[in-house]
Amino acid sequence: MNNKIGIFDSGLGGLSILKELLKELPNEDYLFYEDSINNPYGEKTIEELFEITSKIVDYLISENCKIIVIACNTATTMCMKKLREKYPDTIFVGTVPAIKVAYDNNYKNTIVLSTPNTMNSERVDELINDYKRDDQVLINISGENLANLIEENKINEIRKLLDRILSPYKECDSIVLGCTHYPLIKDEIKKVLPNSEILDGSSGVAREVKHQLERNFSVSNSNKCGNITIINTKDKSLIDRSYEILKNDIII
Repeated sequence: MNNKIGIFDSGLGGLSILKELLKELPNEDYLFYEDSINNPYGEKTIEELFEITSKIVDYLISENCKIIVIACNTATTMCMKKLREKYPDTIFVGTVPAIKVAYDNNYKNTIVLSTPNTMNSERVDELINDYKRDDQVLINISGENLANLIEENKINEIRKLLDRILSPYKECDSIVLGCTHYPLIKDEIKKVLPNSEILDGSSGVAREVKHQLERNFSVSNSNKCGNITIINTKDKSLIDRSYEILKNDIII
């Protein structure tokens, strides 16, 4: 089945997942919907975000997407359950902070860095309750407006913010990146926390997409590399920047 894989995020962050999808499923066609005009999702109410994401899903379905990847932790934790109820015939794969990865690898002192809404979501509480060990310290902190700064490519402000919010945690052995924008600045995070392992769930999302396509007999039968179409709701220059990131692994 050669319909497209649909992906959406509040902006450029979903590129971190698209990169992993291209490794797992290079022969698929992709439609990536960057909703930069509504960035950041982390400051929206549930009602606002459900209305926004429903319109995006309507569009992706109209474009014959066979599966929809919610490449945003906030949209996943706040809306995926309701989206599955509204669109029962659509396959959704979401994104949640890689807290289980910290558990599986026996890290003792872990930061979970995410947007305000993801940090306070019921789903993150469930993940912590399910996977936090008694001997593990797990600190949930807000990235504040970091996603927006990444979107706007404000490198100096990014560095100042990272230094302020992460410097108190230099003894942590790991940091979970709970927003898909954050892997785009891994190198900057590493400068502040050089001894912390960065945990990013993007590869796990890509494997789950592949699993769902195989399960539903929907993997592309093409033997050629697929096409990538990116649209952005705010600015065409962000589309050009996105293709540049994919092509050259340039982040900021």
